[in-house]
Formats: sequence, C-alpha cells, structure tokens
Amino acid sequence: MPEPSTVADFVRGNDPGGVAFHAPEGTFTWRDYDELSSRLARSYVEAGFLPGERLAVLVTGGALTHVAYLAAQKAGLVTVGIGPRAGDAEITHLLRKTGAVALATRATHRGRPGAEIAARCGAARHVVLDLDALPPPLPSSPAGGRGIAADDVFFLNSTSGTTGVPKVVRQTMDNRKYFGPLAHAAGRFGPDEVFASVLPAPYGFGLWSAHVVPAMYGYPTVLTAEFDAAQTLRLIAEHRVTVLCAVTAQFIMLLNDPGFAAADLSSLRVLFTGGERVPVARAREFEERTGCAVLQFYGSNEAGPISVTTVDDPPERRLATAGRPIPAMRVRLLAGGEDAAEGQVAANGPGCTPGYLDDEAANAALFRPDGWLLTGDLGAIDEDGYLSITGRIADFIIRGGHNVSALVVEEAVASHPAVAAVAVVAAPDPVLGERACAYVVTRAPLSLDDLRGHLDAGGVTKQNWPERLVALPELPLGTGGKVDKAALRADAAARFATAPGCFTTAPG
Repeated sequence: MPEPSTVADFVRGNDPGGVAFHAPEGTFTWRDYDELSSRLARSYVEAGFLPGERLAVLVTGGALTHVAYLAAQKAGLVTVGIGPRAGDAEITHLLRKTGAVALATRATHRGRPGAEIAARCGAARHVVLDLDALPPPLPSSPAGGRGIAADDVFFLNSTSGTTGVPKVVRQTMDNRKYFGPLAHAAGRFGPDEVFASVLPAPYGFGLWSAHVVPAMYGYPTVLTAEFDAAQTLRLIAEHRVTVLCAVTAQFIMLLNDPGFAAADLSSLRVLFTGGERVPVARAREFEERTGCAVLQFYGSNEAGPISVTTVDDPPERRLATAGRPIPAMRVRLLAGGEDAAEGQVAANGPGCTPGYLDDEAANAALFRPDGWLLTGDLGAIDEDGYLSITGRIADFIIRGGHNVSALVVEEAVASHPAVAAVAVVAAPDPVLGERACAYVVTRAPLSLDDLRGHLDAGGVTKQNWPERLVALPELPLGTGGKVDKAALRADAAARFATAPGCFTTAPG
C-alpha cells in the first residue's frame, strides 16, 4: 500500500467518525468531508470539466471552501483560489490570467448574486456550490484515476501584495505539505490538537494551516466565514482550540477586543502568526495574557517556510527573531550578489514555488539564474544562528537621501503603551522628498510630541522617529488579511501632498 501523499489520501485515511471541521455550516466528520468532496468531484466530471483545466473558486470561509478545493483535486482540476474580498477588477484579472474555465461561487457571495459576479468578471461559466444539492454518492468515484499528484501543481493563488496587479503563484501539494512536520516539531504537537485557522483560505498561510496540515495529522479545525475577533474568542473557548493560526493584524485585533480579558483561552498552547512584521511587545503581551507560545514561520507565498521559531526557543529569541533557518531551505544572505553577513534573504529548497504562472519577467526577478529564490527582505543571522529581518528592500522611506526602514520605525512606535496597532509608510514632503508617517490605532489619545518624548526616553535614534502621525479607528486590511499599505500610501499622498511641517492628525 503506497504511503499517503495527497490531501485526498490523508482525508481518506483519517478516522471516519472523527471531526474534520467545526464550520459555519455545521460539524463535519472526515467521512463527511471525503464523501461530499467525491460527490462534488462527480458533478465536475459530469459537467464536462477535463483533467488539467483550471476552476476558479470564490467563496467565504467554511467547510464548503475545503470541500470545493478537495473535489477539484479529485477531479484532476487545478483550483484558482480567489480571496473572498477580491474586487471585480482582481477577479477579472485572475480569470483571464489563469484561463479558468469557470467561476464557482455560492448562490450569493458577500451579498451579491454569484451569477452577477461571474457575468461582470467575464467568467466562461458559472458553477453554484451548494452542499445540499450534490449528486448522490456512487459505489466508486467517477473521478478515479483523474486526481492530481502531490508533486503536480494543484493550486494557483495570487500574491496578497498591495500594489499593482496580483501575480499568480503555482503551488504543489508537496510545497504546502512541507509545513506539516516543521509545524509539528515547532509546536510539539500531540495527538489531540484542535486547530483554528481564521485566515483567508486561498493564501499560503491559510492553505497550509486549514487545508493541508490538519488533514495530514487528522486534527479537527475550527473555521469561520470571515474573521471577527469577538467570534474567534468565543470559538476558541467553545471548541478548546489548542493551535491558533492568524496573521499579525488578526492576533492584534484579538488583543484589542473588549472581550479578550474575559475570554477563556486556557486551552491555547500555540499561536502561529506572521504574514507581516510581528511586533515584539504585542507578541509578548499575547503570551503573558494567554500562557501560549507565539510562533512564526518566516517565509512567503512564493518561498514557503524559510525559518521558524519553536516552543523550545528562549522567549527573547522566539519573539524578537524569525527563528533559525530551516536547513533544507538552504538560506543565504546576499549583498551585491555575493554571500554576506547581512543582506537580501534568498532560499533554494523544497518549500519554494515552481514559479509564477506565465510571467517570465516576474520569474526573472524572483529567481536568480542559478535557481535561488530572492525574497524582498533584508536579514542578518546572529552568532547563535537566529535570523532577524532588518528591513524590506522596497519598504523604506527615502528622507533627504537617507533610507529609513519602515519596519524599524513601526517597532519603535509599537513600544508606546497607548499604541494598539501601527503601520508606517512614506508621506510626501516638498523639501526632503519623503517623511515617515505612522498610522496608529490607539488605546488612549496620543500626540506626536507625546510619542517623540517616549522614543527619546527609550533611546530611539531620531532618524527612526515618525514625523507624521495619523490616528485611525482601525487599520485597513487587504484581501489577504494583512495591513493594506497601498491604501495608506494613497491616503498619505493625498493628505500630505502640500502639507509642510510635522503634526498629528485626527481620524479621517
């Protein structure tokens, strides 16, 4: 009997009566998951879809998401995962770019008829996904022999970056499976873990944490339609969640929720977070208030996991670094194209994507001619082998010819006790070109002078002080759940186009 290698193999091999999902639609066993996905795969086959064709799936979170993804795999179809908050322009672009033969949605998607979205975005066909309207099961699957292999591309997802037209990343199951044993070791998983993944499922973090890794180990997973902090706190308590997966903005929203202090989070052992900068002070606060370990994989949708922090790392290393590089990912730091003590992070290992779909220029920028994948991050490795991310190649404020790291300014601003969340972008300046603008969500009123006094007392270099401060009720989030810096840059460009000096602005 061959070893299980695909998600379908893992699902079929788990305890049939065990829980696969606690979802908005109800509770589903592994048997339910297997049978529903086989019935949906049958409907794809009977609808005339051919092996290797691409099917775009646009749904909010829940069991249906994973049934649809698994059904496509069983029918030999490549899933085009579209973020649930994607606008019509992005959906249209992804349908065209991938050559998807159809767009699959619920009858209604976020208040709009799915058929209307399909028509407006130029979908060749529209498929309505409904778990209550699937064809009956057959003794054997009509998709037998059509399924996608573990080393084939099974999923196309878009970069969740916030500038320009999204690129399409090719994923194999082996890419996403690679997280499994790494996460298991990092979190010291036992046999009875309960996952909760509150991320948009189509993106890299959501894909491994809800669709792939729990199936590998037979862990039940708590799913939400869309992220809501108060609801997530209730679900953690109700289902005794032990492993929570959430991007940085989401775990900060949990901390900021008025119900956090009263929530029963005693079951939590591990929080996997990341996707963007993890602020040390807030991560430490989460650990202190819950007793769970805050861990992160450093990497990207394209690179997969590059380094990881573990429950065995000393707290300061766990919270203030990106962990030790994963040996098989063969991490290098490059400066001027040569190996250096500090430089651009590059990787070449089993977690890396095969590349972008039909985009020679983007692949030429992503990969060196020798096959090494280049990230957009700058890093350094200390004497104990821990990797720290020191900045992003493109995430700088160029002030009077000097490069100021947005990441460093964010870390400094986040240290103020009144700051609940922060994102730093460049604001235009008629004299210096750009100044650092900090957008903050605060627990109490905060002026720029108050913030500067705090940074001065903390010994923060003045170059790393923000020169503009904007308070918002909440930071805007992009389709991948990360802070939408493109929206903040556009706001700063409009807000400070002709503004001299340095000042605080109120919510606006």
